[in-house]
Amino acid sequence: MIITNEILIQKAKEIGFDLVGFANADELKDEIGKLGDWLSNGFQAGMSYMERNIEKRKDVRNILSNCKSVISLGLNYYTKKNHSNKNGKGKVSRYAWGVDYHLIIWEKLSLLEKELKEIDPLFESKSYVDTGPVMDKAWAVKAGLGWLGKHTNVINKNIGSWFFLSTILTNYEFEYSTQIPDYCGTCTACIDACPTDAIVREYVVDANKCISYLTIENKNEIPIEYKNKFENWIFGCDICQDVCPWNSKFSIATQVGEFLPSNGNDELNLVEVKNMNEEEFKSRFERSPIKRTKLKGLKRNAEFIT
Repeated sequence: MIITNEILIQKAKEIGFDLVGFANADELKDEIGKLGDWLSNGFQAGMSYMERNIEKRKDVRNILSNCKSVISLGLNYYTKKNHSNKNGKGKVSRYAWGVDYHLIIWEKLSLLEKELKEIDPLFESKSYVDTGPVMDKAWAVKAGLGWLGKHTNVINKNIGSWFFLSTILTNYEFEYSTQIPDYCGTCTACIDACPTDAIVREYVVDANKCISYLTIENKNEIPIEYKNKFENWIFGCDICQDVCPWNSKFSIATQVGEFLPSNGNDELNLVEVKNMNEEEFKSRFERSPIKRTKLKGLKRNAEFIT
């Protein structure tokens, strides 16, 4: 039996994905050019992994040799809850309020690929959840999931930008999706709202200045020049998405219960963090993205915003 667009979309939606799109597995020449410019400016900060596997990022056939199509999938994680902004609380990025999305999406991808291979044993695939040399945002745009916003997140007309991306490379050919025009227009809300001026120009973010990078990926001390500019963000930052008109108008609540706030992980008590030991940290954040920053990093962040 042949796997059609309709069959794959139906299977993906049944498993829980909100967005599905298809793109031809061509080389990403323009995108790689922009990546090169970004790297040459040092905007990757300490994320040296971005400098590796450029040929794989450019041509997915260097990953799956017989790749013909790229399937891009979106999973909504928006929760209709806002931070209290109380003193003594550190704000956590919305994506990390619940269970680590990798755990949830890997399970869904595994199930989807299994079902597709049952339909056609000749279906070959390799999937990623932002953990390999695949330009997931570029493929999401090419697959028609949305357009790249000026804050460099992909925006969908119907649900905004609060969704996770995953990518399937496959030997299958599909009818390819139509790309969505850029609807940001003259809006600069995200650029204007960034307290550290990390969006150095439209569609370009300097990670050296980004609160998300500085509180998560960054292994060093936070530059003192950003003191009192973090607006109490202890893990990640959502400012550029919070102010986006597409989110304020079109965000819808996720159907994935695991993304709802758990263990009070939407806001962290700063005193508790400062006094937390390794055992408490591992127990509380065992299935949370917050574990990425490690206890040392979380305590550094708590001290910095106090």
